[in-house]
Amino acid sequence: MKRIIIGLMAGTMFGLAIGFAVGIFVYPYWFLRDVATEQLDGSSARMKLSSGRFIDVNPSDPVHWGLGAVTLFREPQGKAVVFLHDDFEVGPGPRFHVYLLETDEVKSAGDFESSQKTDLGRLRAFKGSQIYAIPAGIDMSTPKSVVIWCKEFGVLISPAALKRALETS
Repeated sequence: MKRIIIGLMAGTMFGLAIGFAVGIFVYPYWFLRDVATEQLDGSSARMKLSSGRFIDVNPSDPVHWGLGAVTLFREPQGKAVVFLHDDFEVGPGPRFHVYLLETDEVKSAGDFESSQKTDLGRLRAFKGSQIYAIPAGIDMSTPKSVVIWCKEFGVLISPAALKRALETS
């Protein structure tokens, strides 16, 4: 009888652990769109402030990666936005957020955690174009990078160092 109880308890614990692990990776697919297709309107009065490209900080890590272009714009009405382009893509995971950082060299979780940052909200899709409003009052000369960060596990997914618009010409 003792063996049966121990076997049931071990089986239950094993099942819960496997269920939790599968849930961590399946959960994001239930709540995020497959591909985002948000587009900026055709306004020619929009001012490009800076741009960059997401990089893979650890090529040996097949789970945490990102790629694609990002641009910061000031809209004609004065508000600023972060635009993730059509070629944007990250590996899936739970609770990814988009951040503006005042540091341009973000290569590790320590770099991220020690920087001044602004959380722009939860990533809406793992792939495709997306627009994130930058809160009023942010000095647009200070953001040096845009970072995708996993809040669930405290993992750096992908940073993009920004170059001011005058530097990108």
